Amino acid sequence: MVTDTMLQIAQKSGPAHRARRRPKRVRDSGVDRLFMVCVYLLLVTFLAVVLLPLIYIVASSFSSPNAVSSGRVWLWPVDFSIRGYEVALGNPQIVKGFANSLFYTVAGTIVNVVLTIAIAYPLSRKDFFGRNVITGFIVFTMIFAGGLIPTYLVVQKLGLLDTRWALIVPGAIGVWQVIIARAYLRHSIPESLYEAAEIDGAGSLRVLWSMVLPLAKPMIAVIALMYAIQQWNSYFDALLYLKSDDLYPLQLVLRNVVILNTQSGPQNITSVLERQQLADLLKYSLIVISTVPVLLIYPFVARYFTKGIMVGAIKG
Repeated sequence: MVTDTMLQIAQKSGPAHRARRRPKRVRDSGVDRLFMVCVYLLLVTFLAVVLLPLIYIVASSFSSPNAVSSGRVWLWPVDFSIRGYEVALGNPQIVKGFANSLFYTVAGTIVNVVLTIAIAYPLSRKDFFGRNVITGFIVFTMIFAGGLIPTYLVVQKLGLLDTRWALIVPGAIGVWQVIIARAYLRHSIPESLYEAAEIDGAGSLRVLWSMVLPLAKPMIAVIALMYAIQQWNSYFDALLYLKSDDLYPLQLVLRNVVILNTQSGPQNITSVLERQQLADLLKYSLIVISTVPVLLIYPFVARYFTKGIMVGAIKG
């Protein structure tokens, strides 16, 4: 009797029984399959458009100057060489530009994030008087900017020309980042938490430091990455406000090499190779050097972008 019962249980839990219980998969129609094929082809096309130039740049940076200038490099290094990196990292102006870019990125991002949270937090509170009016003024500055000449005159009157602060203070607050931070703080932190903190006697700064900031780490990571990329890739402000070579960021040095086809710094670095060949090689080496920091930082904060995109998307 026990054997028969065990046999029945085994039959019910066997592969044939599980196959009968498995729900049938809905078969896609021909139109749906054609649509998915088109989507995958489009995605592969976009990936190729983005990826192939990057592969070409990396391959060129590890090729010899003759191979680069003669156009023999495509997707694989030709006459493998690290001469471009040796010259780039051996040039004091390029190394100093890299250090300047790191300083502008780190210091500027800290200032940006602190000021953004400082203005977004009160605007997200329902008990803050005039928050909608102030938000309207902030959005107005995003639609109607003062212009290049008035901005330059303001920087000049403040005595920021040819100083490091000229690359940090004028763009200290981004309107779009303020909107993102305000929306996150408004929709992701329940009002009951604020009420509980007030009952416990916590002040506004205590609530911000002990409760809001720990809960807002995804938002802080997103806006910090946005500010960091903006600061790292910025060169136009440096072109306008800086005159000293010692203050140039790496992007301005890269611009001199790529666009002006000149080299900043000592001229004896081209004594081994022809100036034109070395300049062509330095283009790709500097592009790789300037891109690596962003590529190293992005994977650590990319997972927060999904949470940032979903801000305000789900209610209830």
